[in-house]
Amino acid sequence: MSNKFVIQTPDAPAAIGTYSQAVRVDNTVYLSGQIGLDPNTMNMVDGIEAQIHRVFQNLRAVADAAGGSLDDMVKLNIYLTDLAHFAKVNEIMATYFHQPYPARAAVGVASLPRAALVEADGVLCLQE
Repeated sequence: MSNKFVIQTPDAPAAIGTYSQAVRVDNTVYLSGQIGLDPNTMNMVDGIEAQIHRVFQNLRAVADAAGGSLDDMVKLNIYLTDLAHFAKVNEIMATYFHQPYPARAAVGVASLPRAALVEADGVLCLQE
């Protein structure tokens, strides 16, 4: 597939497995899940609020590296180990995204990599 490109940036955590930070095919960018890892230290930030901010900052860094922004996000998936944090996700998400908001799913999960409290992935549709 000659129109498939791997997106990688040092401004988001390096992959901790067999995946790419994102893959672009034509105008669509598929962003891998981001957890609350600080890209400089590769350590998890402390607390749910800090992790939610870090997740969105990491997604933004990958979106930027792909030539887009969070405003290009058309689908967002959020995974929480405790759905009691859903309202906090909404509150913080509103500081990173603008209307029209992306389509979104929020799922409660038993656990996440590195004992993260939240993870998010998404799909961008870039304008050319």
